[in-house]
Amino acid sequence: MRAAVVTSFGGPEAVRVVEAEVPEPAARQVRIKVAAAALNPVDAGVREGVFGGAGKAIGLGWDVAGTVDATGPATAWSVGDEVVALDHGLVKPLGTHAEYVVVPADAVARAPRTADVVHAATLPLNALTAAQALDLLAVPEGGSLLVTGAAGAVGGYAVQLAAHRGIGVTALAREDDEELVRSLGAARFTVGVVEAGGFDAVLDAAVLGERALAWVRDGGAYAGVIPRAAPASERGVRTAAVEVAADGARLAELVRLVDEGVLTLRVAEVFALADAVKAHARLAEGGVRGRLVLVP
Repeated sequence: MRAAVVTSFGGPEAVRVVEAEVPEPAARQVRIKVAAAALNPVDAGVREGVFGGAGKAIGLGWDVAGTVDATGPATAWSVGDEVVALDHGLVKPLGTHAEYVVVPADAVARAPRTADVVHAATLPLNALTAAQALDLLAVPEGGSLLVTGAAGAVGGYAVQLAAHRGIGVTALAREDDEELVRSLGAARFTVGVVEAGGFDAVLDAAVLGERALAWVRDGGAYAGVIPRAAPASERGVRTAAVEVAADGARLAELVRLVDEGVLTLRVAEVFALADAVKAHARLAEGGVRGRLVLVP
């Protein structure tokens, strides 16, 4: 099968599409025939060597939408099930940017009924990150939340999930993204003029760090999206950074919200797996609204 990997670190040109052995599922694993797989900033970080792994062939890709192709013992999934999943792992021999991928059975959820595979592939990593970050913040219904980077993939899901919970959401984004983030459920919008201590919590998808921490009220909460990189606590503010975990049951809840129209799946552009270098180059240009998606 074909798979996108890096064997040396660098820019988009470091990505190689190679022939690899089709992986076999072990106990409590399933193999998915990949129909679509999103490209995320974490893939660029892996490609650049941010997470180590020098001297190894490292597979790319975390999100997948496709069909169960084979199962190991002790799984509840069946061949032919249409699914989505998160293939968690920074340094792994194969990722979802491939024709087949093996994942733990408990990382899998049935695919949305209301979305095609390309759109479905944008859900797992970013929606799980947003949901788990909101769990860290624990903002009650009626509370106030500022989402930085609200027009991005994680930020957009966070706006929708928080608004669905009855939280008052203010979106921080570029001026020309106001219509978008309001359509996602933001009650208020700002391009950067934010009152110090004005919010019960901040979900910092734009990775502003201490600048965003200052916008949390005394005793409030801050959640970042870069693991182990939250700013130090001050003024009694709880600070944490989400480290996304694969969770098929939680992913199934997010799929249900897609089918109910609560969550919007956004695709910016689609590339063939063979054009993975071009997809990475487009990601590096920035300004992407929605996810780039690879199809084998």
